[in-house]
Amino acid sequence: MKITDLLTKDTILLNLQSQSKEDVIDELIEKLYSAGKLNDKKAYKEAILARETQSTTGIGEGIAIPHAKTNAVSEPAIAFGRSTDGIDYESLDGQNAHLFFMIAAYEGANNDHLATLSRLSSFLIDPNFRKSLESAATEKEILDAIDAKEKEMEKEENPTSSSKQKILAVTACPTGIAHTYMAADALKAKAKEMDVNLKVETNGSSGIKNALSKDDIEEAHAIIVAADKQVEMERFNGKHVIQVPVAQGIRKPQQLIQQALDQDAPVYKSNGEASNVDEKKNASPGRSGFYKHLMSGVSNMLPFVVGGGILIAISFIFGINAADPKDPSYHPIAEALSTIGGGNAFALMIPVLAGFIAMSIADRPGFAPGMVGGFMAATGGAGFLGGLIAGFLAGYLVLGLKKLFSSLPQSLEGIKPVLLYPLFGILLTGLIMMFIVIEPVKALNDALTLWLKGMGTGNLVFLGLILGGMMAVDMGGPINKAAFTFGIAMIDAGNFAPHAAIMAGGMVPPLGLALSTTLFKKKYTKAEREAGKTNYIMGASFITEGAIPFAAADPGRVIPAAVIGSAVAGALSMVFGIGLPAPHGGAFVIPIVNGNPLLYVLAILIGSFVTAFIAGMLKKEVQENKKELAA
Repeated sequence: MKITDLLTKDTILLNLQSQSKEDVIDELIEKLYSAGKLNDKKAYKEAILARETQSTTGIGEGIAIPHAKTNAVSEPAIAFGRSTDGIDYESLDGQNAHLFFMIAAYEGANNDHLATLSRLSSFLIDPNFRKSLESAATEKEILDAIDAKEKEMEKEENPTSSSKQKILAVTACPTGIAHTYMAADALKAKAKEMDVNLKVETNGSSGIKNALSKDDIEEAHAIIVAADKQVEMERFNGKHVIQVPVAQGIRKPQQLIQQALDQDAPVYKSNGEASNVDEKKNASPGRSGFYKHLMSGVSNMLPFVVGGGILIAISFIFGINAADPKDPSYHPIAEALSTIGGGNAFALMIPVLAGFIAMSIADRPGFAPGMVGGFMAATGGAGFLGGLIAGFLAGYLVLGLKKLFSSLPQSLEGIKPVLLYPLFGILLTGLIMMFIVIEPVKALNDALTLWLKGMGTGNLVFLGLILGGMMAVDMGGPINKAAFTFGIAMIDAGNFAPHAAIMAGGMVPPLGLALSTTLFKKKYTKAEREAGKTNYIMGASFITEGAIPFAAADPGRVIPAAVIGSAVAGALSMVFGIGLPAPHGGAFVIPIVNGNPLLYVLAILIGSFVTAFIAGMLKKEVQENKKELAA
């Protein structure tokens, strides 16, 4: 259904007179009622207000989309209103709303109005489209702008005729910040170049975008899942599915699309087995199983670690022991920050890690046993390693319980998730953790902590060299994540030095390549120089993935340069005695490091310049755009 099938000239208000949220709702309802779209204004308003109590429909960027499904609607419709001065609509971003779309659908109808709302939301993200609505002088210009946008989106989403084979893709990474969207962009760009009909769903930090519909999946020739964390797979039952790490979506988009076109992939079955004997060809050792489950736990744990860790770090501004009421440097604000960050957010870190690892393995029934096992690890002194063990233990125990209880009568199916799985899952996980796991792992953690504390300067420098270099080997892949995870475990154990080396090493690749594009312009294409500007921001924000496009284009030169620079930065961080109590934040948390912040900045800059000069010296001069570069 087109938006202009529901929005007509008689439901458009170019100059709203309202000054408040309730007034604009009333004015748009009156417009719908006068156009014959409603049979009960009062009932429709009640439905609109009931929807607003769930969450505001002021989506931000000056837009509001109030909507309701009720029998008070006589004919599905959309009303559009525009306010030049803006109206306080309690929008998510706190800004006044200027553009209003009120959607009316009757009770019992299908979800067309939600699909229309979704399309409207995606259209309104485009600032040029918003400007066309804001500048339209007549109702016809409003309708023409919407029609033009729908045609533009249809062309992008369906670049080939319906007879062409349709390929779907899903991209997802543990943090959902960089890899997710870079893989999606790489696949879309290559599909356009290959004239392939491709739709990509992104599972990013802000949720699922461009979700694949049931119809999309039914029509799909094959599906690419480029993900390093759990995504919803049951919906792909019976389809040819290629499962690869998200980095493959960035580095090998053409190969994946061609593989999908050839249906060179196993048929996915909802029980997790594939019907194709060549399944191993599409698997990524250690990443479709262990790695993916681990990253599911890490990605869900990260907000607790980052938020809690930074609050703890801020509390140190008042003094290292300022949160302790018995210490002379005690400050109540430091105590509050430490209690919120360490006593609460950080306390949830290990249970959340274990819970989501178990959930990745066994779906929802694994979550409660994993959380309980993780909590026991945290309170019993088994720490981060104990949480990892608890997550995998609970997940696979619940899988075993599923098989054990599979022979029970169908009439007992309903009590499995609410009684049998949580009862036996929690019991068995708890017993194993209590009597087998916790004490040995606690002893191992204590030994590791003592070993790190007893390291001499030379050994610490070597550790920093290794950890820093690991951050640049695959720039967000498993080696990078292994180093990052080790750093978090060390923070949890009270040793802040390793993570300082890790963050320094992770910031160097994008910063170093950004510097290289500035200092050695003739060695980079125009597109790479533009990407270099963005990498200054990504590097400062500790987003190592910003360097991936450079590494993918020239791995033989870029990766060694990045690894060497990162290793130098990590080693120097250790030499300068820097400790980092916050697990993320880049330049924003440098002022709160333990040690001299200026020396930490110096370590990062030296590493970045090492990467910049090595890359600049190794790379060959680019011949294209020579005239432009000489100008």
